[in-house]
Amino acid sequence: MADYISDGKKLIGVEYDVIPQLNDTVDTMRVISTDRRSDDEYAVFLQDLNGTVCCYVFDEVFIVGKVIGFENLVKAAEAWHDNEI
Repeated sequence: MADYISDGKKLIGVEYDVIPQLNDTVDTMRVISTDRRSDDEYAVFLQDLNGTVCCYVFDEVFIVGKVIGFENLVKAAEAWHDNEI
């Protein structure tokens, strides 16, 4: 389990090939799922303390998209697969 912090634009203090994994934390939110769309772009689905699901889209360590406020993981994953994020 690793803890990551971002500045809103990228992960701080990590190598370019680091990908947050299940049960890691990013910005104090627990990683509950990950998915990859291409070689460079991947989504990390996070759950905050209130149970709300967020999705961070990364290109290496850079955050290229972020959506918060999904009711559950299914809705977040559907938005990701429908290219809404």
